[in-house]
Amino acid sequence: MNKLIPATQTICGNEKAVGLVETNQRAPDGVMHRYQLIYVPRDGLISEFRFDMGQASKYKGVKLLNIPSLLEHTVDELKDIADEIRYEVEIDLKDWLQLDKMNLV
Repeated sequence: MNKLIPATQTICGNEKAVGLVETNQRAPDGVMHRYQLIYVPRDGLISEFRFDMGQASKYKGVKLLNIPSLLEHTVDELKDIADEIRYEVEIDLKDWLQLDKMNLV
């Protein structure tokens, strides 16, 4: 069952965050984009701020990120951590080699 998460339009760099996720999702234009999702507390609920990082093809081979914070880090700190580890993690060879698109028969 999917749970609705309220959206927020603005965040501040110095506010505490619950976590940061980078994932690939289909954009309204139909093309796969990479999104940075930052979760922050709003009115007693966890709300999502969504930042479009551009086409997912620019991040070929880069693994998806999930950085929990549990209000220990600020938004800016989480973004810095994501920038630091985005390319240091192992390359996702299946994605980079496009093995999911190959017909192995």
